[in-house]
Amino acid sequence: MSFDGLFTRAMVEELSQAISGGRINKIHQPNKNEIIMIVRASGKNHKVLLSVHPSYARAQLTHEQHNNPNEPPMFCMLLRKHLEGYILEGIHQVNLDRMIIFDVKGRNEVGDLSNKQLIVEIMGRHSNIILVDKSKNMILDSIKHISFAVNTHRAILPGQPYIFPPNQNKVNPLEVDEQEIQKELDFNAGKVDRQLVDQFAGVSPLFAREVIYQAGTANRVTVPKTFFSLLNQIKERQYFPTITLQNGKEAFYLFPLTYMKGETKEFPSLSEMLDRFYFGKAERDRVKQQGNDLERFIVNEKVKNEKKLTKLLKTLEEAENSDRYQLFGELLTANLYAMKRGMKEIEVINYYDENEAKVKIQLDPQKTPSENAQKYFTKYQKAKNAIHFVKEQIELTEKEIAYFDMLYQQIESASTSDIEEIREELAEGGYLRIRSKRKKKKLANSKPILDHYLSSNGTDIFVGKNNKQNDYLTNKFAARDEIWLHTKDIPGSHVVIRSKEPDENTIMEAAMLAAYFSKARSSSAVPVDYTKVRFVKKPNGAKPGFVIYENQQTVYVTPDEDIILKLKANN
Repeated sequence: MSFDGLFTRAMVEELSQAISGGRINKIHQPNKNEIIMIVRASGKNHKVLLSVHPSYARAQLTHEQHNNPNEPPMFCMLLRKHLEGYILEGIHQVNLDRMIIFDVKGRNEVGDLSNKQLIVEIMGRHSNIILVDKSKNMILDSIKHISFAVNTHRAILPGQPYIFPPNQNKVNPLEVDEQEIQKELDFNAGKVDRQLVDQFAGVSPLFAREVIYQAGTANRVTVPKTFFSLLNQIKERQYFPTITLQNGKEAFYLFPLTYMKGETKEFPSLSEMLDRFYFGKAERDRVKQQGNDLERFIVNEKVKNEKKLTKLLKTLEEAENSDRYQLFGELLTANLYAMKRGMKEIEVINYYDENEAKVKIQLDPQKTPSENAQKYFTKYQKAKNAIHFVKEQIELTEKEIAYFDMLYQQIESASTSDIEEIREELAEGGYLRIRSKRKKKKLANSKPILDHYLSSNGTDIFVGKNNKQNDYLTNKFAARDEIWLHTKDIPGSHVVIRSKEPDENTIMEAAMLAAYFSKARSSSAVPVDYTKVRFVKKPNGAKPGFVIYENQQTVYVTPDEDIILKLKANN
C-alpha cells in the first residue's frame, strides 16, 4: 500500500500548490473508474486524475492522454452541471486518512452562491468519488452507489447525508515525540512493524517495514528514533519521490525504500512518479477484462494453425518422397512372376541401384500382384499432384499464423477502443460473427483514432495500435514523402513521422515507439526499419495491416517506458 495516509498528505500539498484558487473548466469520465478535471490555475491548464480503480485508486496531476466516450456517463454530466466554472477554494485531507476533499464555490444556474465538496475516498476496492452539497451536507451523487444493505454504517446514495467513514482512533504520528511513540509500542509482543500500522494513523505496512529495516534491530530505542526521524523528514517536506524495483516487483513512496534493496529511480514530483508507475496499468487491466474472449480466440486460432502447419509439412515431406512410390511400382511390375495373392511383402533386387541392393516392399495380401503394383503408381501420382496444393496451403497457413501473432501483439498494447476495432476486423474477415449491424456501420463510418506523440523538437509522430489504424495511417493519413517505421521482421505498429526530413534524434525517438509497440517490447537492440511512405505498398489481397517496403534503413533501439512517457507528455 504505497498510497497511504502520509503519502496522501504529501499529494494534497502538491495539488494545493498547483491548482488551489483555479477554475474547473472541463470534466471528463474516460471510464467507470476515473474522473479527469481540467483546472485553469496560474495561467495554465492542469489535468487532475481521480481514480477509484480497485487496484490503482489515487488522486494526482497527470500528463497522460485519455480517450473519452462519445456520450459522457450520467455521473460525469452531473459533475459538469455542478462543478464546471466553479472555483477550487481549497484541498484538504481528513486527519491522516486516505481522503481528499476538494472545496469548490460558484454560482448555480439561478445565480445563487453555491458551495460543493468533491470527496475522494481512496480505500482499495471500496474507493469512491462523492459530490456533496456542503450547506446541506447532502450527497448529490457518487461514482459508486452503496446501500445500507452493503454498509450498515452509512449509505452512499443521492439524497443521503454524507457520513465520514468510522474513525479508527489511531494516534497521529506527526503530533508525538519519541517517548510517546515508545509508549504506544509493546516490544515484548513482537511484530513491531504490525504495531506501527495498528497504532498510528496514515502508516502503511510498506512504511513500517522501512522503519524496522533502517532501525536495524526492533528495540525500544532504535525504532522510535528511526520512526521519529522519518516522520520529521515528511513534516519538513523533504520528499524524494522514488520508484524501487526488486525482482520484477515495483513500489513507490516519498523516499527510496532501502529495505527492498533494488534499483531506484527518483522523480521531480509525486504526480510524475505516479504517471510513470501506473503508465498503461489501468488501461491494460480494462483491456484484459473487455478483450479476454478475444485474446482466447486469437490464441486458439494461432494454435490451430500451428497444428495444421505441422501436418502439412509432414504431408509435403511424404509427397516429396513420391519417387519412391514410382520405384516400388516399377520393381513390382518387373517381378510380377514372383508374387502371389496373400503375400504381405516381397524382397526384390533394385535394378536402378549400382550395387543392385535388395529392397523390401510392403504388399496388400487382399490384392493381386498387378493391383499392388498399380497401388504404388496411384500413390505416386497423387503425391506428385499434391505437392503444389500442399505448398499453397503451407503458405496460407504461415500467413494466418503471422496474422494472429500480430493480432496478439496488438491486444497486449491496445486500449479499450482498439479492442473493438480488432473485433470488428475479425468480423469483417469472417473469423467472428458480427455482433450488431448498427455497431458495424458506426465503426465503418468513423476514422480510426491514432496515438499522437511529439518528438523532443516538436515533430508530430503518429502510431497505429491495430490493423485498421495501421492501414489508415500508412495508406490514407501519411503523405508520400513522410517517414514510415516498423520493426524489422517483428510484429508491431506502423509509425509515421510527419516530416520529410526529420533529424536523427526524431528518427530514434520514433524508432523507440515502433519497438515499444511491437512484440519486441521487452527486448534490447531491436532493429527498426524506416523509409519514405512512397516505398511502402500493400499487396493485392493482403490481410489488414500487412505491407511490403523497400529502400529502407535500419536503426537499433532498446524500448524505454520513461522516454515513451516523455514523448506522450510533450503532446
